[in-house]
Amino acid sequence: MLWIKSLHIVFVVSWFSGLFYLPRILVNLAQETETAATQRLLQMARKLYRFTTLLKFAAVLFGVWLWLGYGIGTGPGNGWMHAKLLLVLFVIGYHHACGSLLKKFENGLNKRNHVWFRWFNEVPVILLLAIVILVVVKPF
Repeated sequence: MLWIKSLHIVFVVSWFSGLFYLPRILVNLAQETETAATQRLLQMARKLYRFTTLLKFAAVLFGVWLWLGYGIGTGPGNGWMHAKLLLVLFVIGYHHACGSLLKKFENGLNKRNHVWFRWFNEVPVILLLAIVILVVVKPF
């Protein structure tokens, strides 16, 4: 079980690293006016999004393995797990929102400015903080 838990942690950390950096690229795209730089940023964002998607699947796979295979968070007194799973769904939604925003940039349809993307960039920090607190403190 410790191997699976270790792999889950590594893939979650890696996934969140991508979720921290991808919106920063979107901030830069929202500010950029030069075509060559925009194309370079789009290429970086596409590659990061694809790689981050693979990390997401691995993180979820090992998390589900811990939950269903080893029973972590099951049974009475594990309300924290339900809250964590809800937040994980929000993280997955955020991940897909990043992909949707990237497609808008690729198609020249972005209507949001860099300030909006700066605020959008803070969402995964809050989600990660809440998830870690739930897992470590297990408040309910």
